[in-house]
Amino acid sequence: MLQQKKLPFVILFLLFFLPGCNGSSPKLAQLMKSDIDMVADAHIEQVEALLKELAIKLYKRNPRELEKQPQASLETRLEQLFSSDRALDFAEIEHKRGVEGILLALEPGYQSDRVFPLMVGLITMLRSSYNDLSEFFLLDNLDPQKFYNSARNIEVLVWRLKSRLDAEGQPLLLTNSLAAEEPNLSYERLFGKLIAHQDMMAQIAATKWDRVINQVVQSAATSVFLPVGF
Repeated sequence: MLQQKKLPFVILFLLFFLPGCNGSSPKLAQLMKSDIDMVADAHIEQVEALLKELAIKLYKRNPRELEKQPQASLETRLEQLFSSDRALDFAEIEHKRGVEGILLALEPGYQSDRVFPLMVGLITMLRSSYNDLSEFFLLDNLDPQKFYNSARNIEVLVWRLKSRLDAEGQPLLLTNSLAAEEPNLSYERLFGKLIAHQDMMAQIAATKWDRVINQVVQSAATSVFLPVGF
């Protein structure tokens, strides 16, 4: 208990005195990170890279979505989704984020670019599982339930992308290959990697902070999205 109370004072000492000693802020940042923090840094970096790859693939697979917004291009959409601002709050999609953004993209009557709210929802949901942080330090506390829930939500999303059809019987958004096309499972691999990262972080966080994950068993047909911090 005494060590826990002293920890903030140790960090303050490092903040105020070490930079004057060696002039190296990157080294100071490393001193303020645990092994778990560095693992979380690596995971969020990989998750962001996978999300960007997914956005590019979805727009290339569904070029009609960009055509619904004459002012939009792949480049401008990527800038909106992955800018340093990270707010991702857009009137275009009614300021929806997280699961609400995903649901908007999958509404049969939605007339605008479906990829955009889908990616805004997915990005903000996953970032929320990391407490909207892009880098982690000693006092940052991560909730394993958020990681677990977000992983299950990706599974629900994958099923809905396959099962939600338009009036002509075609998927609302194309991902994996259709029956008449050459096999293409690259989307499943991408989603699978995102699920694996979130499940791994759930186990790491549960072990680190000695927490129990409330696991949910759902069938594909009755699956619902779980809360992730919104």
